[in-house]
Amino acid sequence: MEREGNYTIQANQAKAHFLGYDQAELKRKLNLRMDEGWLYTALFGVPYRIHRKTASMERCRNGQWQDANSFEEVMTLLDLVCDSREDRKPSGEWKSMQSFGHQFHRSLLEDGVDPWAERFAGDPAGFARACAALGGTPLKQGDAAFAIEAFDGLRVGIQLWIGDEEFPSRLKIMWDSNALQYLRYETMYFAKAVLLRLLWENMTGA
Repeated sequence: MEREGNYTIQANQAKAHFLGYDQAELKRKLNLRMDEGWLYTALFGVPYRIHRKTASMERCRNGQWQDANSFEEVMTLLDLVCDSREDRKPSGEWKSMQSFGHQFHRSLLEDGVDPWAERFAGDPAGFARACAALGGTPLKQGDAAFAIEAFDGLRVGIQLWIGDEEFPSRLKIMWDSNALQYLRYETMYFAKAVLLRLLWENMTGA
Protein backbone atom coordinates (compact mmCIF):
# COMPACT_ATOMS: atom_id res chain seq x y z
CA MET A 1 0.00 0.00 0.00
CA GLU A 2 2.85 2.37 0.88
CA ARG A 3 4.53 1.58 -2.44
CA GLU A 4 1.32 2.38 -4.33
CA GLY A 5 1.11 5.65 -2.42
CA ASN A 6 4.66 6.54 -3.44
CA TYR A 7 3.81 5.82 -7.07
CA THR A 8 0.84 8.18 -6.86
CA ILE A 9 2.99 10.90 -5.31
CA GLN A 10 5.64 10.57 -8.02
CA ALA A 11 3.07 10.59 -10.81
CA ASN A 12 1.38 13.68 -9.35
CA GLN A 13 4.75 15.39 -9.09
CA ALA A 14 5.45 14.63 -12.75
CA LYS A 15 2.08 16.10 -13.72
CA ALA A 16 2.72 19.23 -11.66
CA HIS A 17 6.09 19.50 -13.42
CA PHE A 18 4.32 19.44 -16.79
CA LEU A 19 1.76 22.04 -15.70
CA GLY A 20 4.57 24.37 -14.71
CA TYR A 21 5.94 24.47 -18.26
CA ASP A 22 5.12 26.91 -21.02
CA GLN A 23 3.03 24.52 -23.10
CA ALA A 24 3.38 26.59 -26.24
CA GLU A 25 7.15 26.15 -25.87
CA LEU A 26 6.74 22.38 -25.49
CA LYS A 27 4.62 22.37 -28.63
CA ARG A 28 7.34 24.25 -30.48
CA LYS A 29 10.22 22.16 -29.13
CA LEU A 30 8.57 18.87 -30.09
CA ASN A 31 6.55 20.05 -33.11
CA LEU A 32 3.33 18.78 -31.57
CA ARG A 33 -0.32 19.47 -32.22
CA MET A 34 -2.19 21.37 -29.53
CA ASP A 35 -5.74 22.63 -29.14
CA GLU A 36 -7.57 24.39 -26.34
CA GLY A 37 -7.82 21.27 -24.22
CA TRP A 38 -5.00 18.89 -25.15
CA LEU A 39 -1.39 18.51 -26.21
CA TYR A 40 -1.07 15.60 -28.66
CA THR A 41 1.92 13.33 -29.00
CA ALA A 42 2.76 9.63 -29.44
CA LEU A 43 4.63 6.90 -27.60
CA PHE A 44 5.73 3.67 -29.31
CA GLY A 45 3.59 4.60 -32.30
CA VAL A 46 0.43 4.97 -30.21
CA PRO A 47 -1.34 8.38 -30.16
CA TYR A 48 -1.44 10.02 -26.72
CA ARG A 49 -2.82 13.30 -25.48
CA ILE A 50 -2.18 15.27 -22.30
CA HIS A 51 -4.83 17.50 -20.79
CA ARG A 52 -3.47 21.03 -20.60
CA LYS A 53 -5.14 21.92 -17.29
CA THR A 54 -4.85 18.66 -15.34
CA ALA A 55 -2.05 16.70 -17.10
CA SER A 56 -4.38 13.69 -17.18
CA MET A 57 -3.35 11.41 -20.05
CA GLU A 58 -5.26 9.38 -22.61
CA ARG A 59 -4.25 7.11 -25.46
CA CYS A 60 -6.11 6.17 -28.58
CA ARG A 61 -7.00 2.51 -29.03
CA ASN A 62 -9.30 1.23 -31.75
CA GLY A 63 -10.26 4.80 -32.54
CA GLN A 64 -11.33 5.59 -28.97
CA TRP A 65 -9.53 7.67 -26.34
CA GLN A 66 -9.02 5.79 -23.08
CA ASP A 67 -7.39 6.45 -19.74
CA ALA A 68 -3.57 6.30 -19.82
CA ASN A 69 -2.63 7.37 -16.32
CA SER A 70 -0.68 4.28 -15.32
CA PHE A 71 2.44 5.13 -13.35
CA GLU A 72 4.76 3.95 -16.12
CA GLU A 73 2.96 5.86 -18.87
CA VAL A 74 2.88 9.10 -16.87
CA MET A 75 6.54 8.92 -15.85
CA THR A 76 7.73 7.97 -19.34
CA LEU A 77 5.76 10.37 -21.47
CA LEU A 78 6.05 13.41 -19.23
CA ASP A 79 9.81 12.92 -18.92
CA LEU A 80 10.09 12.78 -22.71
CA VAL A 81 7.80 15.75 -23.31
CA CYS A 82 9.12 18.02 -20.58
CA ASP A 83 12.81 17.26 -20.30
CA SER A 84 14.08 15.96 -23.64
CA ARG A 85 16.90 18.21 -24.76
CA GLU A 86 16.44 20.94 -27.33
CA ASP A 87 19.41 19.60 -29.32
CA ARG A 88 18.35 15.94 -29.10
CA LYS A 89 18.94 13.73 -32.09
CA PRO A 90 19.36 9.97 -32.58
CA SER A 91 22.83 8.63 -33.34
CA GLY A 92 21.73 5.58 -35.30
CA GLU A 93 23.95 3.40 -33.09
CA TRP A 94 22.67 0.84 -30.58
CA LYS A 95 23.67 0.56 -26.95
CA SER A 96 22.40 -2.11 -24.57
CA MET A 97 20.17 -0.91 -21.77
CA GLN A 98 22.64 -2.29 -19.23
CA SER A 99 25.39 -0.08 -20.62
CA PHE A 100 23.59 3.12 -19.65
CA GLY A 101 23.47 2.30 -15.93
CA HIS A 102 25.83 1.88 -13.02
CA GLN A 103 26.88 -1.56 -11.82
CA PHE A 104 24.01 -1.66 -9.30
CA HIS A 105 21.47 -1.06 -12.05
CA ARG A 106 23.09 -3.62 -14.32
CA SER A 107 22.57 -6.31 -11.71
CA LEU A 108 18.83 -5.68 -11.98
CA LEU A 109 18.97 -6.72 -15.64
CA GLU A 110 21.06 -9.88 -15.29
CA ASP A 111 19.90 -13.04 -17.01
CA GLY A 112 17.32 -15.18 -15.27
CA VAL A 113 13.83 -16.48 -15.89
CA ASP A 114 12.03 -13.56 -17.50
CA PRO A 115 8.24 -14.03 -17.51
CA TRP A 116 7.85 -11.58 -20.40
CA ALA A 117 10.38 -13.48 -22.49
CA GLU A 118 8.56 -16.73 -21.74
CA ARG A 119 5.23 -15.22 -22.80
CA PHE A 120 6.58 -13.87 -26.07
CA ALA A 121 8.54 -17.05 -26.81
CA GLY A 122 5.30 -19.00 -26.57
CA ASP A 123 4.02 -17.16 -29.66
CA PRO A 124 6.94 -15.74 -31.66
CA ALA A 125 4.74 -15.07 -34.71
CA GLY A 126 2.34 -13.12 -32.53
CA PHE A 127 5.25 -11.23 -31.01
CA ALA A 128 6.45 -10.29 -34.50
CA ARG A 129 2.98 -9.11 -35.51
CA ALA A 130 2.68 -7.04 -32.32
CA CYS A 131 6.02 -5.36 -32.99
CA ALA A 132 4.98 -4.61 -36.56
CA ALA A 133 1.68 -3.16 -35.30
CA LEU A 134 3.71 -0.60 -33.31
CA GLY A 135 5.65 0.33 -36.46
CA GLY A 136 8.59 -1.95 -35.71
CA THR A 137 11.13 -2.81 -38.39
CA PRO A 138 13.03 -6.12 -38.27
CA LEU A 139 16.54 -6.42 -36.88
CA LYS A 140 18.92 -9.26 -37.67
CA GLN A 141 19.88 -10.32 -34.15
CA GLY A 142 17.81 -12.74 -32.07
CA ASP A 143 15.11 -15.23 -33.01
CA ALA A 144 12.76 -12.27 -33.43
CA ALA A 145 13.97 -8.70 -33.14
CA PHE A 146 12.58 -5.28 -34.04
CA ALA A 147 13.40 -1.59 -33.79
CA ILE A 148 10.43 0.47 -32.60
CA GLU A 149 10.28 4.25 -32.46
CA ALA A 150 9.68 5.32 -28.88
CA PHE A 151 9.43 9.07 -29.31
CA ASP A 152 10.42 11.71 -31.85
CA GLY A 153 12.90 9.56 -33.78
CA LEU A 154 14.33 7.79 -30.71
CA ARG A 155 14.28 4.03 -31.35
CA VAL A 156 14.28 1.06 -29.00
CA GLY A 157 15.51 -2.35 -30.09
CA ILE A 158 13.88 -5.45 -28.64
CA GLN A 159 15.41 -8.87 -29.24
CA LEU A 160 13.66 -12.13 -28.34
CA TRP A 161 15.85 -15.19 -27.85
CA ILE A 162 13.81 -18.38 -27.55
CA GLY A 163 15.04 -20.75 -24.87
CA ASP A 164 15.71 -24.46 -24.94
CA GLU A 165 16.28 -27.24 -22.41
CA GLU A 166 19.44 -25.57 -21.11
CA PHE A 167 18.70 -21.84 -21.27
CA PRO A 168 15.54 -19.83 -20.58
CA SER A 169 14.04 -17.48 -23.13
CA ARG A 170 15.26 -13.93 -22.77
CA LEU A 171 14.68 -10.40 -23.99
CA LYS A 172 17.39 -7.89 -24.70
CA ILE A 173 16.50 -4.20 -24.80
CA MET A 174 18.70 -1.73 -26.67
CA TRP A 175 18.43 2.03 -27.07
CA ASP A 176 19.90 4.51 -29.47
CA SER A 177 23.18 5.62 -27.89
CA ASN A 178 21.87 9.19 -27.60
CA ALA A 179 18.85 8.09 -25.55
CA LEU A 180 19.88 10.17 -22.53
CA GLN A 181 19.26 13.28 -24.63
CA TYR A 182 15.59 12.28 -24.49
CA LEU A 183 14.97 10.69 -21.10
CA ARG A 184 16.62 9.76 -17.82
CA TYR A 185 18.16 6.34 -17.34
CA GLU A 186 15.63 5.50 -14.62
CA THR A 187 12.82 6.33 -17.03
CA MET A 188 14.05 3.60 -19.39
CA TYR A 189 12.62 1.05 -16.94
CA PHE A 190 9.20 2.69 -17.11
CA ALA A 191 9.38 2.94 -20.92
CA LYS A 192 10.29 -0.73 -21.12
CA ALA A 193 7.24 -1.63 -19.01
CA VAL A 194 4.98 0.43 -21.29
CA LEU A 195 6.42 -1.21 -24.41
CA LEU A 196 5.99 -4.75 -23.08
CA ARG A 197 2.41 -4.06 -22.06
CA LEU A 198 1.56 -2.55 -25.46
CA LEU A 199 3.05 -5.57 -27.21
CA TRP A 200 1.08 -7.96 -25.02
CA GLU A 201 -2.14 -6.03 -25.67
CA ASN A 202 -1.52 -6.33 -29.40
CA MET A 203 -0.84 -10.06 -29.07
CA THR A 204 -3.82 -10.88 -26.91
CA GLY A 205 -6.36 -8.13 -27.54
CA ALA A 206 -6.50 -7.64 -23.76
